[in-house]
Amino acid sequence: MENLSHHVLLKPVPKQVLAQNGKSFYWASLFLGTKLADRVASLYQFCRFVDDLADGDLPNREESLADIRARLDGSNRPAGPEVEAFMHLAKENGIPLIAARELLDGMIKDQQPTGVIDEAELLRYCHAVAGTVGLMMCRLLKCDNQRADSFAIDLGIAMQLTNISRDVLEDAKMGRRYLPASWVDLPASEIAAADIDSHQPIAIAVDRLLDLAEGYYQSALLGIQLLPFRSRLSIIVALRVYRQIGWVLKRRSLPWWKGRVFVTNPEKALLSLRSLGDLKPLKVPAHKKELHQHLQGLAGV
Repeated sequence: MENLSHHVLLKPVPKQVLAQNGKSFYWASLFLGTKLADRVASLYQFCRFVDDLADGDLPNREESLADIRARLDGSNRPAGPEVEAFMHLAKENGIPLIAARELLDGMIKDQQPTGVIDEAELLRYCHAVAGTVGLMMCRLLKCDNQRADSFAIDLGIAMQLTNISRDVLEDAKMGRRYLPASWVDLPASEIAAADIDSHQPIAIAVDRLLDLAEGYYQSALLGIQLLPFRSRLSIIVALRVYRQIGWVLKRRSLPWWKGRVFVTNPEKALLSLRSLGDLKPLKVPAHKKELHQHLQGLAGV
């Protein structure tokens, strides 16, 4: 990882990274107190670092990710200041390193051309790169109710499904197709070309992806009641703002070939106001086991 340190001359502080690269999450973090917001920003900085490394154009990306993975596994191999800062954060807050290791496994898998076969593989990937982040967030928010883990995983999966629906064209240009072949069997190269013949079949698959995400969002919204009260509004806002990306896509008739869509600041403000209604205490039902039927053996499941 020494090759990475030469590219980091002025390292931004965590909140700057969050504000610049995770606008929806930054908005939601404004509803946390300073201490919690700082923790969340620090976790985001680590996740952003490994994500940028996985998607970037630096040489030896897979080797560098493997070095980070080894450090999380207990190796003394140097892995850079961002990783050491995360190790300190994890130790202070009881973050399970198995979740971080599975996150790295997902990033390493992305270094090869990706063509997801079916829904089960899709959901296992979403758990690796986002459900694990939900688990880590639970620890940062000092949630000591173990039931919350399943719902936190659901929120991560829902958000990743939304990411995939938003980034179909961008991912395809990197040789990645996360839409299951069992839904639409087109190679990434054809999706990247965005020919008119591909518009409708891919749009149908994106619609199906967003419907799948909705079940996980609904589950996560119930589980937020298990979080400490101080954290609930922020996570509800994050859920509603991120879910809105999918709704914007549907409202525009799923024009995936035009690139990313965004949620406007006025929409974010309105969604934040609506989120206040979700703070009303509710009894949290048992988690729906069918949501995790394809995730057995993974962290938190």
